Amino acid sequence: MKRKLQAAAVLLVFGLVKLPIEQGITKHLRAMKLVDEPLHMGVGENMGQMGMAAVLGGLRGLAASIFQLRAHVEFTNVNWAQVDSYYRLVTRLQPRNPRYWDEASWHMAYNAASYYLYSQDLKPALRGQLYADYVKRGIDILNEGLTILPDNARLWQKLGDTHWNRSKDFKASGDAYWNSFQHGGLNYTERFAGYAYAQSSDPASWQKGYAILKRLYDQKKATPGLIEFLKMLEQNLNIPQAQRIPDAPTIRKSADPQAGPQR
Repeated sequence: MKRKLQAAAVLLVFGLVKLPIEQGITKHLRAMKLVDEPLHMGVGENMGQMGMAAVLGGLRGLAASIFQLRAHVEFTNVNWAQVDSYYRLVTRLQPRNPRYWDEASWHMAYNAASYYLYSQDLKPALRGQLYADYVKRGIDILNEGLTILPDNARLWQKLGDTHWNRSKDFKASGDAYWNSFQHGGLNYTERFAGYAYAQSSDPASWQKGYAILKRLYDQKKATPGLIEFLKMLEQNLNIPQAQRIPDAPTIRKSADPQAGPQR
């Protein structure tokens, strides 16, 4: 018994000495992006995440690919609940892969939502409700992904696209595009942030949109769409006539710029 206690004491001391060393190494590896930071989800989510990590270990990437293929099969069968379920597994197995969050959102906000919107087997009121529900689900997926990848410009851009094309929440669209641009997104995200703010319903957003578009105009980056939105904002904000841009109103000969970005 005495020997067992001595052995336990030695192991305890060894563990206490070893722990700071391991913590220091782990911190260094995380700084080098070689080891992921722990995910901060709810208790239930963390338990599920830990369970899958323990069971699958290094096979998580392979398992995610298999579940993605299963989701594609259910997509061809237009089984949207199963598509959503499989992508839940995929995004929890590989939460730092932005492509999976993008695909999961696209299936819900675009494919599933459009399927129900144009379904002739449902009453119009139910079609509209299911469309709105699946659009919201797609937006929720992107927001969930952004809690884990808050600096990912592509996910912010996709959130801006989805609010523009589907929910028509132009303030939220403008915020998402602006976040995308601030995190290194494509140049057009700055311009579309201005366009989205211009179409919102609150003066604070109009001020943001005017600041963006006027700056681009002054930088000689004007397009017909930019001029059209800028002149609309000048009117909405009652910009003094002497401060307004001299360009004539646009005579539209092409697609409506408010049609927005396409998937």
